[in-house]
Amino acid sequence: MPHRAESSYLLNRRHALCCGAAAVAGLFTSLQAQAALPGIDNPCRGRLPEALAQHDLVRAAFEGIDAAALWDVHAHLLGTGDSGSGCTVHPSMSQWWRPIEVLRRQAILNAACVDSNATSIDRAYVERLLSLTQDFPSGARWLLFAFDNAHGDDGAAHPDTTTFHVPDRYARETAAAHAARFGFVASIHPYAADALERLNRATADGALAIKWLPSAMNIDPRDKRCRPFYDRLAATRVPLIVHFGEEQAVPGAGRNEFGNPLLARVPLEAGVRVVMAHCASLGHALDLDKPSAPRVPAFDLFARLMDERAHGELLLGDVSAVLQINRSVAAARQLIERDDWHARLLHGSDYPLPGIPILTRPQRLADAGLLDAEVVPVLLQVREHNPLLFDFVLKRSVRAGTRGLSTPVFETRRHFARA
Repeated sequence: MPHRAESSYLLNRRHALCCGAAAVAGLFTSLQAQAALPGIDNPCRGRLPEALAQHDLVRAAFEGIDAAALWDVHAHLLGTGDSGSGCTVHPSMSQWWRPIEVLRRQAILNAACVDSNATSIDRAYVERLLSLTQDFPSGARWLLFAFDNAHGDDGAAHPDTTTFHVPDRYARETAAAHAARFGFVASIHPYAADALERLNRATADGALAIKWLPSAMNIDPRDKRCRPFYDRLAATRVPLIVHFGEEQAVPGAGRNEFGNPLLARVPLEAGVRVVMAHCASLGHALDLDKPSAPRVPAFDLFARLMDERAHGELLLGDVSAVLQINRSVAAARQLIERDDWHARLLHGSDYPLPGIPILTRPQRLADAGLLDAEVVPVLLQVREHNPLLFDFVLKRSVRAGTRGLSTPVFETRRHFARA
């Protein structure tokens, strides 16, 4: 497995150097390209000026939304462990002879407005995120993700192939300290010997969901060891938030074949509520339903599953990152137009990625007819002060003809049994 991971890191670096900013997305995305392109730094301005806070575009974004139900279901909690949090990042991100990895680390810190020389990166990250939430009405909350280690097929944790690690305990304690704004999502590898024990503890501690990134963590959703995990999730109705679709930026175990959206049928058939992160809107996967198994857009497989009656309301999709430059405009248009899906689509920001300006270009959406060109300058001003608010207002503003992402997409609280 270490050999596979090392190969994955090398391939990602070569791919990044060749393909530029639009090729790599996810938590650590397109960062090498940002060093060469203008306008990529997050200016990290202070609180939103009153004129922007009262702008018609911003005010309209909140109209008709129950603030107590406005939960961002995809927000990353990150840290280096300098506060005793237990968080880690892969050593390559601090090794000068791996410049792409170093740039990734620097850019994600800039996205979160955290100085790399801060007394505590852990605390600065949380403080900045908490400050951004103040531009939202009372009741709005963000679900903070823990992120488990990659594990080998033997069930043992493999820190050497883990891009970053955020312990459940840290996510739980951070959310508890700011319960009015944060909830926590646990992350538990199902191959671990104590997986069910940890799952029971997490649900008892109030975890609102469980997060997996199969390709990075080395989780095959078909593995028989997942079945007891699925049975427990189905019994408690705690959702499983899974990154399906291609993963190019958090290499970890490098098992992209485990990101095939069709593999979601296994937990769905076990009665698990599955939230497909980003609506599987990145990359391609094998169409396992066809004998020749051609590679097709992963989003097309997500759409197929959404239209399968057998899954009913068990299959959900979060719309985090779907408007980024490396996602298809056609996929974004379909998500907007398919208002029959909206009750099963969930708002998420994928924070801190909205703080990387190059990743989301409102003008691109305007050029595609999904956004009024007149609102682009206002959105860009909002982003300079508050990327979280920018992401929300942008999603509330996109249109395909007369349709937009409707109210149920943003009132997500109802999907979480422990709400």
